[in-house]
Amino acid sequence: MKWLDTREAGFEPSFLALLNDARETTTRVDGAVSAIITEVRQKGDVALLELTRRFDRWNPTEPAALRVTAAEMEAAAATVPAEQLEALQTAARRIEAFHRAQLPTDLELTDAEGVTTGMRWGAIDAVGLYVPGGKAAYPSSVLMNALPARVAGVARIAMCVPTPDGVLNPLVLAAARLAGVSEVWRIGGAQAIAALAWGTAMLAPVDRIVGPGNAYVAEAKRQVFGRVGIDSIAGPSEVVVLADAGNDPRHVALDLLAQAEHDEAAQSILITDDAAFGRRVAEALEQALQTLPRAAIARQSWDQHGAIILVRDWAEAVELTNRLAPEHLQVMVEAPRALMSRIRHAGAAFLGRFCPEAVGDYVAGPNHVLPTGRTARFASGLSVFDFLKRTTWVEADARALSAIGGAAVTLARAEGLDAHAMSVAVRLDAIEKRP
Repeated sequence: MKWLDTREAGFEPSFLALLNDARETTTRVDGAVSAIITEVRQKGDVALLELTRRFDRWNPTEPAALRVTAAEMEAAAATVPAEQLEALQTAARRIEAFHRAQLPTDLELTDAEGVTTGMRWGAIDAVGLYVPGGKAAYPSSVLMNALPARVAGVARIAMCVPTPDGVLNPLVLAAARLAGVSEVWRIGGAQAIAALAWGTAMLAPVDRIVGPGNAYVAEAKRQVFGRVGIDSIAGPSEVVVLADAGNDPRHVALDLLAQAEHDEAAQSILITDDAAFGRRVAEALEQALQTLPRAAIARQSWDQHGAIILVRDWAEAVELTNRLAPEHLQVMVEAPRALMSRIRHAGAAFLGRFCPEAVGDYVAGPNHVLPTGRTARFASGLSVFDFLKRTTWVEADARALSAIGGAAVTLARAEGLDAHAMSVAVRLDAIEKRP
């Protein structure tokens, strides 16, 4: 863990090192992914069967076995404990309500020249959702990705999830049913992304792919972008906590560990104006690591990428936060809204001493799919807008074209595009010749 102090002469180089911390530890997999995509494009369902046998340790004998049936989903969901199912329902209700409130309205206006212009919103036809399997199975991600698509009006949501050793995760399937997923496939890795992008005889292609995955999934999404849309190429998770001495050190320590336990490459940063409080948080964090089940992961994350930054005042904290542009931001000070109003760059913010980021991962309502790696400087979290398209339209009669057409002709000729100019000019001539 790094201890930085803005009062020290060497602060800026140390902060830059933290800012540019290369947390991506995966080796290049672009060649292997390209080969998998080519195999799926050339051999279709046969390739999906072969790749599933190779990577997922189970042996489907025919393509139909790759699709999870409604009966399988119902049977798996029936095994979910009532308490977990109720928690999923609570989360789904809140996520759906927040995203439904985002739905935009169409636009139409007629200007002084008589030209009517407008913009309409429409849903993407089909979306592919990738859900990790194996060591990581996150039903919350199913809700966060599928519900905004459903709210936006997407007609078809196809979910791919690897099932190592043929084992289905009941909670993931329960979440899929609850979120209105149209179809579920036992396909993982780069081959799933290839199938969603290009389609096979069995699995129809989609228009956009969302959802987290390993290095192979991320690289596959990068390679199919353009053929389909994607949400983002997500990196390791991160949090910045702004906290004063009025907080319980153990609370802050656990907030930092909540990110650190995600991944050895995750990053947790505390910014405080009180050195003694910072030391108490560090001590509380060490104590919590003694009993944390994922302590080995959290320990590596904290030791290699974590930091406590001591600032002179909260103006400095705001400046540093904007430079960090964190995925998650917790503002735990006396007047959190006032401080937050000065922060421009953060994927999602959690305000107050009793609003930990972890509540946003599950039940707060806003989406937990957020920009990482300082991309909050220019990117936003997942929303209904990721599943909607805008179409603009123009309507003009003779009077309206007469009012604005001349300028169009002039500009077209200035650009050397004579057909452009003539397509307007012939209409202007016809209007002038009308009785």
